[in-house]
Amino acid sequence: MVRLTKIYTKTGDQGRTRLGDMSEVDKTDIRVEAYGTVDEANAVIGVARRAVADEAVDALLARVQNELFDLGADLCVPDTGADLGYEPLRVTSRQVEALEAAIDKWNANLDPLDSFILPAGSETSARLHLARTVCRRAERRTVALQQVDDRLNSETVRYLNRLSDLLFVLARIANDEGRADVKWVPGKDR
Repeated sequence: MVRLTKIYTKTGDQGRTRLGDMSEVDKTDIRVEAYGTVDEANAVIGVARRAVADEAVDALLARVQNELFDLGADLCVPDTGADLGYEPLRVTSRQVEALEAAIDKWNANLDPLDSFILPAGSETSARLHLARTVCRRAERRTVALQQVDDRLNSETVRYLNRLSDLLFVLARIANDEGRADVKWVPGKDR
C-alpha cells in the first residue's frame, strides 16, 4: 500500500519526474503522457459517476476507477523483466474479459445502431461520452508509447480499448436504453 506523508517533493520543479522503477524522465515523456491521460480518464469517470443513478452502473464504474489506477501503475513501471524487489501491478487478460462481459451484459437489451449517434442526450449520457473520448485519447497515447517502447504490457491497450466500448454502451443505457440517443444526420444543416 502507498503511504504519502508529504504531498510536494520539489523533484518536478525542473520538469523531470520519476517512474515507478525510480528511473528519471522528462514530464513530457510519452510514458508519463500515457499514464497521465489514464489519470484524466479516471477523473472524468468520477465526474460522470455523480450523474449515474443506476447502482449497478455506479458499482461497475467504481471498479473501473480502481482498475485504472492499477493500469496507471502498470504504465508507470516499464516491463523490463528485471527484479524490482516487489511484484509490479500489471493489467491482466481477466480484467479485459470482465469488461467484455460487462459490455455484453449491458448491450444485450439495446437495439442495434442504425446510425452514428452524437455524444448528447441526458446529462449522464453526455458525461459518459466525455469519459469515453478521454479514454480513447489515453488509448492512443498508450499505443504511441507501445510503438516506441517495447517495455509495455499489451493488456493495457486492450483494457483501454474495451473500456471505451463499455463507456459507449453505458452512455446509450443512460439515454433511456438507447431510445433517447441523438442520431447523427449527415449534412443536415447544409
